[in-house]
Amino acid sequence: MNVDLGIWGKLTRTIVFLLIVAGLMGVAAWYWPVVQTNERMRKEILRINREIRTDDAQARKLKAEIDALQHDPKTVERQARESLGYAKPDETIIRFEESPPGTNPPPRRP
Repeated sequence: MNVDLGIWGKLTRTIVFLLIVAGLMGVAAWYWPVVQTNERMRKEILRINREIRTDDAQARKLKAEIDALQHDPKTVERQARESLGYAKPDETIIRFEESPPGTNPPPRRP
């Protein structure tokens, strides 16, 4: 048997609905900081992974340089020529220097 309670039945359903909505909002408010922290940590992980890839590439490059310096005499010769200014007999070395930024190059003579 269904008894019509009139406005009290509608109010009861409305209050139950509002309590459910308030409960869901409470749960959302409770977990929102966790979601934000999770997002921040994901961004940090992506940044660190990019940094790791960059460092790995640099490590491979440096390892290749070390390997070349240890096993390739031409590389050692080139490095000595560049950094120490060594030259072979009867060889002329010409060095070009860059002018500092903001300065004008020397004028050309006709």
